[in-house]
Parts: sequence; structure tokens; C-alpha cells
Amino acid sequence: MNKSELIDLIASKAAISKVDAAQALDAVTDGVTGALMSGDSVTLVGFGTFSVSSRSARTGRNPRTGAAIQIAASKNAKFKAGKALKDSLN
Repeated sequence: MNKSELIDLIASKAAISKVDAAQALDAVTDGVTGALMSGDSVTLVGFGTFSVSSRSARTGRNPRTGAAIQIAASKNAKFKAGKALKDSLN
């Protein structure tokens, strides 16, 4: 499912226009992004938790040459599925 299909689904389930559904989806993604950027986590009870994971700097290898390269530290978004979501999948 891509973004436009998700917007169609939201519009039909909530009985709103596609424009309103797109604005709502954008508001949710902006809210989650903003919270993660400030270091907070976002918990949607029954669905899951979005959080930030930090990776430390490390030494890696270039697969072509085998030369050692330095990989910089980074932050990544992480999602942990909630119990209700896990139960609905199994």
C-alpha cells in the first residue's frame, strides 16, 4: 500500500474528502517526525511505538577494495509493534 492508497482508505473509513484525509495523514507524519527529531518517542496504544535509535561510529570495510573506512555515528527511526497489532497478524 502506498500513500495515495492509504489516503483513499482513510477518506472512505472516516467519510471525509481525500483532501482532508491527505491533510490528516500529513499532520500525523509531521507530528511523529517532529517528536522524533526532538528526541521523544510516540506511542500509539495497541498499534506500536516510534522511537529514535542511536548508532555509534564504527569501522567498516569497503566491499570492493577491503579497505577500512570510518562510518559516522547516526540516528535512526525505530518502530516496535504493539500487542494488538502483533495479535492481529498472528
